[in-house]
Amino acid sequence: MLTFFVPVWQARVMQTPAPLGKRARNRLAVEADILRVAREHLATDGAAALSLRAVARDLGMVSSGVYRYVESRDELLTRLIVDSYRSLTAAVRLAHDAVPAGDLTGRWDAIGRSLRGWALEHPHDFALLYGSPVPDYEAPAERTQEPGTAVLALLVRLLHDTRAASRLARPDALGIDPRAADAGLGALLGDEMFAGLALDASTLAQGVAAWTLLLGAVTSEVFDQLGPLPDGEALFECLLSASRHLVIATA
Repeated sequence: MLTFFVPVWQARVMQTPAPLGKRARNRLAVEADILRVAREHLATDGAAALSLRAVARDLGMVSSGVYRYVESRDELLTRLIVDSYRSLTAAVRLAHDAVPAGDLTGRWDAIGRSLRGWALEHPHDFALLYGSPVPDYEAPAERTQEPGTAVLALLVRLLHDTRAASRLARPDALGIDPRAADAGLGALLGDEMFAGLALDASTLAQGVAAWTLLLGAVTSEVFDQLGPLPDGEALFECLLSASRHLVIATA
């Protein structure tokens, strides 16, 4: 179970952490350098070829020294994934939160455009998150699931707000079979992400369809799956509009 929203009472009692000591600051600086160089290797060699020894060499460290900060290649990949998810979420949330809460179409478009913008600016990080799985690596769910679903949590909240405003597109008009939706997605509604939200399996299926189209539009552009395009942004705007209409009815 995941928690995405901190209760008000808990936020009030949170305290500012004590300042870090010099040793802790130095360690954070070295770890940041390791991630920076590892990202350079992602761009040139790909995730499957990521090597702690190569990272250590580029940092001027002995190979044994880097293991004091990152104990394995898998740990390095996990840190890169978590950091990339957090970077993506920060970009999407910043764009989404700049739109008035009642502007449902504006919120959807902000999520889509910021997702695309981040992906085009960070194509290798996007590939790490949404590209082919890295051989012999399995992301630990206890560390990657929450940051990996933070953008989806925004979409789920938008889906709820759309239904509450009676602006939800009709699922039956989209050909969504309630029984198939319930069989495929119904069990997910027990997750804390959906606590207190007025969603059913058919509505969730609409959201999944819209998200799949949106993510596919970005993926096809970043990975050049459609070949050279005359105007990638124009095509994206077409697909963004199509994805939005799967969820939000025209006012």
